[in-house]
Amino acid sequence: MQDALWRMSAAAQAEAVRGGEVSAVELVDSHLDRIAAVNPRVNAVTQLLAERARAAAAQLDRRRAAGDPLGPLAGVPFTVKESTAIEGAATTFGSARFRDLVASADAPPVARLRAAGAIPIGHSNIPTLILAGMHTRSELYGDTVNPWDSGRTPGGSSGGDAVAVATGMAALGLGNDSGGSVRVPAQFCGVAGLKPTTGRFPADHRILGPDDPGPASQMLVTDGPLARSVGDLVLAYEVLAGTDPRDPRAVPVPAYGEPLPGRVKVAVVADPGGHGVHPTVHGAITAAADALRDAGYDVREVADVPRLDEALDAYGRITVTEFAPNWPVVRTLLGRGGDRYIEMMMERTPPASADEFMKLMGTWMNIRRSWAEFLDDYPLLLGPVFTEPPVEPGLESRDRAGRDRVGSGMRLCTVTSFVGVPGVAVPTGVVDGLPCGVQIVGRAFREDLCLAAARAVEDRLGVLTPVDPRTGGKGRAH
Repeated sequence: MQDALWRMSAAAQAEAVRGGEVSAVELVDSHLDRIAAVNPRVNAVTQLLAERARAAAAQLDRRRAAGDPLGPLAGVPFTVKESTAIEGAATTFGSARFRDLVASADAPPVARLRAAGAIPIGHSNIPTLILAGMHTRSELYGDTVNPWDSGRTPGGSSGGDAVAVATGMAALGLGNDSGGSVRVPAQFCGVAGLKPTTGRFPADHRILGPDDPGPASQMLVTDGPLARSVGDLVLAYEVLAGTDPRDPRAVPVPAYGEPLPGRVKVAVVADPGGHGVHPTVHGAITAAADALRDAGYDVREVADVPRLDEALDAYGRITVTEFAPNWPVVRTLLGRGGDRYIEMMMERTPPASADEFMKLMGTWMNIRRSWAEFLDDYPLLLGPVFTEPPVEPGLESRDRAGRDRVGSGMRLCTVTSFVGVPGVAVPTGVVDGLPCGVQIVGRAFREDLCLAAARAVEDRLGVLTPVDPRTGGKGRAH
């Protein structure tokens, strides 16, 4: 049975550990065996915490033997992005400069998962400093490989987590998202991912020392889980939601809101902004819309989302203005060629003056208001995660045309991060050997509505992973 443990859902793994059907040590060892077999081919897990994971599992088994109640994620192994702190491990950001930056404490979401019984099994790869591009390639650890097709990127910046979850090396991954960094790799690797509302999960995104980043980094970056099924996302969501004194942004909003009257309306926008969408992505949206209709949702095609191009422009101006003063130093930390992605953005988008920045902050609020009004009419929005199938590794850093293509592809992710609303990426099937998916966006703090709709899609269209990687071609799902 041990060989099959890593294939089980996180919910089933935790239930088996709580019920004594398997030990937490057996569960961890099954995943460690899977990592040994698969990771050399995909390079997703960077720092393996094998002995620490076994020790945590043994302690959990002793607690169960003593009759102590175990948490909802008892024994479930999870990976953690290289930019998120695990106590006693280096938070390298994929940069050689930070290879010895050992964390003194768990980041809040790691602590919450651990308190629920989950076990961190390793760090996972990212683009260097999360800034080198969408493709998961770091100066310190190299390229992570998409298990479905080595000629396509796994996405990023949470690509290591997406690959680890998709291949069965971990049941859950903990990434973060400021414009698609959870949702894009979820689509490209055939798993589910949640970007929560800003303020839903407590986090601490201070990089070095006691100083917090500026307003854009504070408001745009949200930690979020990846899983093979929406049910497992729900478990992680319930654990991660809450408050923490380390994060004054986190608000005590109930995880589940009041039921909406009547059939829930879903707006469908297949081509946000009218910039084009690939036929396979359009087909995925059509399939998801049909699934939601079958589940009883009131699904309606609408002309477009609010103020997309204006939001994209404001997002770029605000982030560049905040980032520009540190760029001369930061670019030296990115390794050879790692600065191309940001440099192309800096060349095109000049920093704003103080007066312009103040106006942009007002524009930001005004766009959020427009989206709140839109989502008051339509509690859910169905649209693309990325408007193309998975692209080749490093396209966004190759030249300006590649960067523009990738930026356009993830535009709905960017704008929904900008307005701070939740989104769930969910797979819809496989076309030409590659996974397809959509995202379901909702009102602020109504992740429950997004997750319920995503589960309705999954119930009708199925789960795609775990998958065995083929570094020379397309993967094979179990």
